[in-house]
Amino acid sequence: MTTGAGLALGCGIGWRPEIDAVIAELPEIGFVEVIAENVDPDRLPPGLVELRARGVPVIPHGVSLNLGGADRPERPRLARLAAVAEALGAPLVSEHMAFCRVGALDSGHLLPVPRTREALAVIVRNVRAARAALPVPLALENVAPLLGWPDDELTEGQFVGELVERADVGLLLDVANLHTARVNLGLADPLRELDELPLERLAYVHVAGGVLRHGLWHDTHTHPLAGPVLDLLAAAASRVDLPGFLLERDGAYPSAAGLAAELAQIRATVASASPPTVGSPSPSRLSPDRPPVDRPSPDRAMTAAAAPALSSGGRALSSGGRASRRPGRDSWAGWGRAALGRSTPGGEGDRRKLGRAQRALLAALVAGAPLPAGFDADRVEAQAAALVEKRLWGVAHRLPDLVDQLDGRFPHLFRDYAAGTPRPPGGLLADARAFAAFAARHLGPGGAAVPGRRV
Repeated sequence: MTTGAGLALGCGIGWRPEIDAVIAELPEIGFVEVIAENVDPDRLPPGLVELRARGVPVIPHGVSLNLGGADRPERPRLARLAAVAEALGAPLVSEHMAFCRVGALDSGHLLPVPRTREALAVIVRNVRAARAALPVPLALENVAPLLGWPDDELTEGQFVGELVERADVGLLLDVANLHTARVNLGLADPLRELDELPLERLAYVHVAGGVLRHGLWHDTHTHPLAGPVLDLLAAAASRVDLPGFLLERDGAYPSAAGLAAELAQIRATVASASPPTVGSPSPSRLSPDRPPVDRPSPDRAMTAAAAPALSSGGRALSSGGRASRRPGRDSWAGWGRAALGRSTPGGEGDRRKLGRAQRALLAALVAGAPLPAGFDADRVEAQAAALVEKRLWGVAHRLPDLVDQLDGRFPHLFRDYAAGTPRPPGGLLADARAFAAFAARHLGPGGAAVPGRRV
């Protein structure tokens, strides 16, 4: 099984420093993925260096490029991601079909984009610009939505398919996020959404646990794998050979035996899936009762069948093999290279319109602004509360000494702080410092020590 970039990845896990030693001992790890923003390209974590020395591919996974936003991708962020990819000898990089900030407003979270053709045109341009700035292929991931936009014109599958094909990038399919969309957006048939995706561009698959709270599915990465998520993994494996599949864990880590068991569960799910029929198109992509999706012009170049398995930058792989060199751009990362120069909508007018809409939603989520027209008030409230809890968890991780000294008062005090303070520019570190100062002001010199040892 190979990716569109010509790699056979196998079964992987998200690398986190808390489980570094455990990952080093896990058997049959084909690859790892690391949050790109957490890696200094000039000082790689020793655990990642050791994995690379053993021939384990490491894929940087970006969470802050804001490719789904109205602004063009920021050159410093692109340059940093490129540097991380180069330092790790990465075969590809991945990011998200999401927005996280507008101007000074920053959610610290991957929010869904409006599935309109105007928004799509802007995002296609953003992704093309990012792709051109990176030294290795780019794959994009579908996100886990708690809310939907009121004026969506395309289905989830149509939007994702259009984006990766027109931007000419790979697909990182997150089946846990697809399940999240099924529950929270009311997708009647997630298998049909799956069939609308260009699986010939599949780079790898994410699998993660979550939890149902008050009728909404939260993609927590801290809970055990759920049956419906594994069912979607099996459905994907029955449609196409999966080049790679990876377990995401971001807290509440089980024991080494528990992690190994979750990985074994994922492997068994893929192995037990009905093998895909060679040459069979996905059924609903050709279904006569499905409204056709406008496709980009046929100068997109190559079909999946005609694409080479690996560029001249690497060697051929057998199923289950491991790449030792990075692919070039003759795979899905190089298809339709002329597309970069093709005229497309998504100009300044579309950017301004998208920016106004995203700013209004983000202001309601993080700054107490009025609810934009058409949105479900309960969903916006739920998303706003989830953003605060995510900030709370992150700051607690940064300030363990201060949390201990507050002795149970931390959650209440942090929510008071967050209610009047949007997440500051500078990310989690800036948020932690601002909260430490808030705690000192409100509790007095004897009530809290600032800052904690990790700030």
